[in-house]
Amino acid sequence: MREWVVKRRERTRQLVELGGLVVKAELVELTDDDRAVLFGLLVDAAAKLRGDEREQHLRLWRRRGRRAFDP
Repeated sequence: MREWVVKRRERTRQLVELGGLVVKAELVELTDDDRAVLFGLLVDAAAKLRGDEREQHLRLWRRRGRRAFDP
């Protein structure tokens, strides 16, 4: 299989998985599928990750994410 096809499939899979996380977190439903709100949430999170408290945010979000995955 051509390299560009493999890369495209990997990228598609990544995007589908990330979209699944957005749905699993119920963000689509909670925002009435408002793409501007969803993007704003992600931009806000990215700003926090660029800040001085990056590691604290990562620890907190990682802990919350793991708990959400475990029923």
